[in-house]
Amino acid sequence: MTRLVTVAAAAITAADGRILVAQRPDGTSLAGLWEFPGGKIEPGETPEIALARELFEELAIIAAPETLTPIGFASHAMADFHLLLLLFRCSHWVGIAVGQQGQTLRWEHPVDLVTLPMPPADRPLLALLTANARRV
Repeated sequence: MTRLVTVAAAAITAADGRILVAQRPDGTSLAGLWEFPGGKIEPGETPEIALARELFEELAIIAAPETLTPIGFASHAMADFHLLLLLFRCSHWVGIAVGQQGQTLRWEHPVDLVTLPMPPADRPLLALLTANARRV
């Protein structure tokens, strides 16, 4: 039986429509790839609570769980587990995002995200972000 890992991630969206992505640091799995910030859901956590915790741990920003809006999900078979990636929009937070784990951050227009090297599980979610996006 394949182990299922469920991850909550955020499309953190600025007022001008750009989305924050983080580059996985050297020495980590999939190092160098750009991804939506987030992390694993721990036992007893809802996806929204897990995501709010992860955003604080990874970026030092505070996002209230009730302000996180579900966008969609991706299901992807990895080498030794199956990943279920839940994507939420985060457009309200407190603080300035700073990589707390050595990751580089950048703000990108949704239509430009397709040019970045991203993990395979993140790629199907790009269509949900670019469908109604335009460059400002």
